[in-house]
Amino acid sequence: MRLFVFGYGFAGRALARRLRGKGWSVAASCRRPGEAEALAAEGVEPAPLDAPEPAGELIASADAILVTAPPGPQGCPALPVLAPALARARAFPNWLGYLSTTGVYGDRGGGWVFEESRLAAQSMEGARRVAAERDWLDVGRGMGLSVAVFRLPGIYGPGRSAFDRLREGRARRIIAPGQVFSRIHVDDLAAGLEASIARPRPGGIYNLCDDEPAPNSKVIAYAAGLLGMEPPPEVALAEAKLPVAAMRFYAESKRVSNARAKAELGWRPAFPSYREGLRAILAAGG
Repeated sequence: MRLFVFGYGFAGRALARRLRGKGWSVAASCRRPGEAEALAAEGVEPAPLDAPEPAGELIASADAILVTAPPGPQGCPALPVLAPALARARAFPNWLGYLSTTGVYGDRGGGWVFEESRLAAQSMEGARRVAAERDWLDVGRGMGLSVAVFRLPGIYGPGRSAFDRLREGRARRIIAPGQVFSRIHVDDLAAGLEASIARPRPGGIYNLCDDEPAPNSKVIAYAAGLLGMEPPPEVALAEAKLPVAAMRFYAESKRVSNARAKAELGWRPAFPSYREGLRAILAAGG
């Protein structure tokens, strides 16, 4: 079995690691200098996008394809590469997963959102995700592909958690009354994707997140306690002078339901809250 990843980063690496442990081979797109060598050093077959024939062969031979690259002004960068390659080869992978964001729901004032909730993206980035989801689902229907969309909140894990921000002195406890976020440990994300690969449903849309939405300030304080550090002082959102991108993040508050993924995929997060996730990262030396 072969996995092809378009956009081999934090999420793609986690799924690749999980599937390689079960006998899968992995190939991934690459474009920048040195990327092919780095992939090969991990045991991942590089597919240079400036060499379309080798890339096309690896795409066409994939049993599962994961797209993690964010969309730009022209849409999802993977779509004009993958769709023609699959069409030319008349290839039909068992599963194609597109990673989107819970940002497509916009702000819900702390209320719950479900996969059938109205989409109300509040930023250009969110609107592009809405369009990319639509494009991939349309391509799936038109080409007979088993495309599934995964709406993700903030992803954390070893090397990318509150611990790293605290140790580097970058962590801030922003206080915004009533505001909560969902999140997901990267290993739970990979487990959810694997569960979907085992049970592909064309047109499936899933929220993958933990069970306990919480304020970011609470997560920072808990992580600091685990490290034996004093948590950073609280700062009111209005006084934080955050960059524009961070202010967009704090402009939204919602609780994301993962009930569909649990019911349809048989998936359960191993880290149902930030507490279990952070303890596991620390225990592993992260």
